[in-house]
Amino acid sequence: MDRATYQPKREYVVPAPLIDLCDLTASYDREPIWKALNLTLVPGQFTALVGPTGCGKSTLLKAILGLVSCPAGTVQRRSGLTIGYVPQHETISWQFPVTVEQVVCMGRYRQTTWWPWASREDRRQTGRLLERLGLAAYAKRHISELSGGQQQRVFLARALIGKPQLLLLDEPTAGVDMKTQHDILHLLRELNGEGMTILLTTHDLNTIASHVPWVICFNRRIVAQGPPAAVLTPAILRQTYDAQMTVVTHDGMTFIANRSLVHRHADKLAGQRSAKRRAGDGTAS
Repeated sequence: MDRATYQPKREYVVPAPLIDLCDLTASYDREPIWKALNLTLVPGQFTALVGPTGCGKSTLLKAILGLVSCPAGTVQRRSGLTIGYVPQHETISWQFPVTVEQVVCMGRYRQTTWWPWASREDRRQTGRLLERLGLAAYAKRHISELSGGQQQRVFLARALIGKPQLLLLDEPTAGVDMKTQHDILHLLRELNGEGMTILLTTHDLNTIASHVPWVICFNRRIVAQGPPAAVLTPAILRQTYDAQMTVVTHDGMTFIANRSLVHRHADKLAGQRSAKRRAGDGTAS
């Protein structure tokens, strides 16, 4: 089977991978989610994993973390690799009695001594990170008091406090407004520019088309991968989502829509206009 591998620019020597999945099969309760998957992540990669709900994107992140059963194949991680993980927003108990500062400090515990409380240095690093993420004013707030976008940034801070080489994020822009989406992705681009390798899952094709340099289209297998312009095409998206997609490029930007939804919306608008005309004709008579 062909190895699905990120291809950096030609002038660079291909570095040793951080993650190498070889003929990997993942399963829940002995039911395979996907089989014989091959994927390599190399240092400096910034990648979005896209595909329909239930296709195994979150499972792929958990397989990299070693959190799911993999009855066949191997997951090879570079020796000493540090990984940060931001789970889906909906999987977190936001009523748990902790403050923003305490949540972020949790990301430092495995790097500190057996002492269970945050040290002065832990708090100093947490403060600097919260300042960078625009959360310094909320350090003593309970996490339930924050907006959805602020909560996402708190858990991003928890992942970053350990200074990971690889950052995995499961739908980090889900359920937040457009400005917060762009803020999060701009921050991830900055982190990537500083050398951090990033893999995120998302359903927002339009946002990643303009913010992420490498895209993997996934549906229980790797359908295609490459720069957004190369893989976010109607043919590849149809293979990925089993749906007709409209792709429009304007002023260097790519816009994607489900064609059946577009037509359904257009038909609805046409029906509303027709009903208004009929109502108007009835009034006139």
